[in-house]
Amino acid sequence: MSIHSHIRIFAHPHIKPICISAHPYHIFTVMIFLTFFIGLIANFVGYIPPGNINLTLVQITVNRGLKQAVQFIIAFSCVEFFFTYFIMHAAKWLSGEVRLDVIIDWVMMVLFTVMGVITWAHRNKPPQKTYSERDSIKYGILLGFLNPMQIPFWMITGTYLITHEWIEDGKLALVIFSIGSAAGAFICLFLYAKFAKYIQSKFALSTRVINTAIAVLFFAFAAYHVVKQVYLHFFKH
Repeated sequence: MSIHSHIRIFAHPHIKPICISAHPYHIFTVMIFLTFFIGLIANFVGYIPPGNINLTLVQITVNRGLKQAVQFIIAFSCVEFFFTYFIMHAAKWLSGEVRLDVIIDWVMMVLFTVMGVITWAHRNKPPQKTYSERDSIKYGILLGFLNPMQIPFWMITGTYLITHEWIEDGKLALVIFSIGSAAGAFICLFLYAKFAKYIQSKFALSTRVINTAIAVLFFAFAAYHVVKQVYLHFFKH
């Protein structure tokens, strides 16, 4: 038997079918590209809604400039690769942990509250003229690990993609998928940074106004997680 697989393409009912030989290497290459692309799109969409990561990025962009923002994004995206790979591997186990959603909600409440307090306390401080280049990198790495909202996101998205055979669950496939995920996070966050810079220059917004708005959003997200748990515990059952 030939190692080539044959694909028959019918261009028109009155035209003879065309037989194309597809080498396994070509099929493998296409599968890698599709796996990478699915990971990229999935995580790009995942970071569009405002959250602790993109709001923090907006704050860094406004206060420290685009260069520091890009350093933050690169560091964060590198951690995102490992984070995605681990969660995708552990998706089945994590889905069986019935209390996980409760833990995530309270962790996010604490995280948003702390970030809101810090942002509010520093809202009147003028931006520094110089920053250590390592600060944004360290911050990106830290928030890459302190990113609990990605756990339910990849539990749902990852389980769906694997169950419906959009991607394989082998090690190589998950590595490629995680690389795509990191690329998706990088592109989305970079666009966030560029948009934040554009809004700041277009409307001549002061750093105080932007920092105050971000602090209010942090507090609002913290309140959302509290209200959600109160509703689930006292009103739903």
